[in-house]
Amino acid sequence: MATPRHHAPLAGLVEELLAGEGPLPIVAAGDPVLRAESERFEGQLDSALLARFVEALRITMHAAPGVGLAAPQVGVPLRIAVIEDPAPVPDEIRVARGRVPQPFRVLVNPSYEAVGTARAGFFEGCLSVPGWQAVVARHAEVRLTGEDEHGRAVDEVFSGWPARIVQHETDHLDGLLYLDRAELRSLSSGQAMAERWAQPTPAEAAESLGFTLP
Repeated sequence: MATPRHHAPLAGLVEELLAGEGPLPIVAAGDPVLRAESERFEGQLDSALLARFVEALRITMHAAPGVGLAAPQVGVPLRIAVIEDPAPVPDEIRVARGRVPQPFRVLVNPSYEAVGTARAGFFEGCLSVPGWQAVVARHAEVRLTGEDEHGRAVDEVFSGWPARIVQHETDHLDGLLYLDRAELRSLSSGQAMAERWAQPTPAEAAESLGFTLP
């Protein structure tokens, strides 16, 4: 689905999106909005409209389902993203990936920087690139700064899978898709993932497909 009128003022664009019922349409790779650097949020939406938009992002993320969603993924080029991960995974996966539950969070104008030099490679997918996953080597720990939806400062260190989520979603706001950072030899369809690469780590995939993990 094409992104609604990119040239429209952002408040009008958001009002147009929210006029529909149910989850918002998710923009797929190939739409220019996913490749543009998003505009910093500086009050373009008033507090009531921002709250409605955040709730729509939450509903859309849950319905997809996903553990994060950035505003450009619904066609809105603003530096806003939401994350939430109940982490309903077996202990083996939880330990291997550092996947621990994350409450619902709103990230406004986020940016991140590496903490230390450790990196970890795992399969990732994206709601804007449906049907595919690939291994991405990311910082194992990051410091995230920005604000929440109420304008309060955020300055927090994330590690493990939560660090991966905030990097993935913040990258969206800079016009980056996970494929830009992926080991392309690992690119796998959903069917291949289910049949071959569901292990807690991608070590077996790396050996079989011929790529190197960090």
